[in-house]
Amino acid sequence: MNTQKTVLESRPAASWRPAGKWKVWWRQMRPHTLTASVIPVLIGTAMAAGQTDIHWLLFAAMMLASLLIQAATNLFNEYYDFKRGLDTPESVGIGGGIVRDGIPPQTIFRVAILFFAIAILLGVYICMLSSWWIAAAGAISMAVAYLYTGGPFPLAYTPLGELFSGFFMGPVIVLISYYIQLGSLDQDIVLVSIPVAILTGAILMANNIRDLDGDKERGRKTLAILLGRPNAIRFLAGMFVAAYLLTLWHAVTIQWLWLFIVLLSVPKAIQAVRRFIGKQKPIELMPAMKATAQLHTQYGLLLTIGILMERLWP
Repeated sequence: MNTQKTVLESRPAASWRPAGKWKVWWRQMRPHTLTASVIPVLIGTAMAAGQTDIHWLLFAAMMLASLLIQAATNLFNEYYDFKRGLDTPESVGIGGGIVRDGIPPQTIFRVAILFFAIAILLGVYICMLSSWWIAAAGAISMAVAYLYTGGPFPLAYTPLGELFSGFFMGPVIVLISYYIQLGSLDQDIVLVSIPVAILTGAILMANNIRDLDGDKERGRKTLAILLGRPNAIRFLAGMFVAAYLLTLWHAVTIQWLWLFIVLLSVPKAIQAVRRFIGKQKPIELMPAMKATAQLHTQYGLLLTIGILMERLWP
């Protein structure tokens, strides 16, 4: 029996005083990952710029809703990994609020639900000013966010984790951010969103390479485990190459040469891959995981700049 888990679950919620613990709660949000929800909103909105006047309140609502859904996903991850006995005080890459800081598991779960509730209210506002079809997309996205680590068959424990995270935190957010500004979609916004999906999925792939040995011992079936560590690193490198090639192909096709600015992030991609090579311990792989997340951010910001230069100053 997991004595630590029993003690934490039986601890009354009143024994935890959130006041003055903002740093602990900030860590539970896993802030280094939150740019994965910021970047697609920026890209989708940038694509709408120059075609319409940007509705800044819609932009802010979309940004906050995306951040809240991702933060809630991270909290559900914290809660369910603890419930399944996967997290310990020595675990690397977790928020650690339950196993290290003594936050009752129920509190983590309730805050995640609160974030979902606020995101829903923001979603209602977005739908009122755009289309109620957004509600369907938002509901599916939130369901996937919960099922990522919740439910009887968590997506994060399967080879499909990269696919679902990449799609819903890539094209879905990019397309919604674009649609609520313009009220329509086109081929260009779809093509722009695909490399974003690939690099978002790469963040999870990097995470799973880092945790490969521990996940394998606990019976998970992630893509990194199925491929094996050397092939998983090669696959990650291939994801980077595919994202750049698709972006450059699109840039040439529509003659948006400013999109070549994304090549400035290539050194970070090389750095990320090199930091995985020859290392196996999770703590040794944290710099590689961090570099992958930074690549997503650098690429996204550079792509946003390139799009704005083409849209506003062609």
